[in-house]
Amino acid sequence: MPTCRVAVAIGGLAATSVLCAATIEVVDVSRKQGRYELLADAHLGATPQALYHVLTDYDDNHFARIWSAYKESRYLGPAADGTPMIYTRMEGCVVLHCMSLRRTERLETEEPYRIRTYTVPEQSDFKFSKSEWVLEPEGAGGTRVTYKLEMEPDFRLPPLIGPWYLKRTLSKGVAGALMRIEQLARELDGVPVGSAISPGEAEH
Repeated sequence: MPTCRVAVAIGGLAATSVLCAATIEVVDVSRKQGRYELLADAHLGATPQALYHVLTDYDDNHFARIWSAYKESRYLGPAADGTPMIYTRMEGCVVLHCMSLRRTERLETEEPYRIRTYTVPEQSDFKFSKSEWVLEPEGAGGTRVTYKLEMEPDFRLPPLIGPWYLKRTLSKGVAGALMRIEQLARELDGVPVGSAISPGEAEH
């Protein structure tokens, strides 16, 4: 049964291997003047088509299958220009400071190889946020996955420890989410996935 090989840059913390075929090479989070940038690079043992389906399935809070912090996810009516719109809400705590974070986004896709989102600030808890998934075929039935996120929160964080804790949470959360995304996509591909990984388990 294949196992993950994880080499993740999370401030020197080692990630725990779980049963899957993922090779997570980089998860790096940086902060510049209140704006956070995240870069993740991995090889996942699933096809771009299956991964694309998982990453664009916002209906009925299906994003909670990827990361337990998601409490709501759904499609909204399209924008005036026809662009699909999505809504997500996450819950989380930074030390003892707990928050509910809303995000309304434009969704732009090039099926099945590219997914971009752009946050609408006036309908979100973020001053700025954009993300991009790039899915490139790699090997037999696998995919090179690159994820980029740039965001500026519109909420207060506890001084000193708050920014560090948010960076750590993003790093660990994305690493776990990648493993869950792979598992869900392998199920669509009809490939054995080994022991099931719950969203909560993947984040620890």
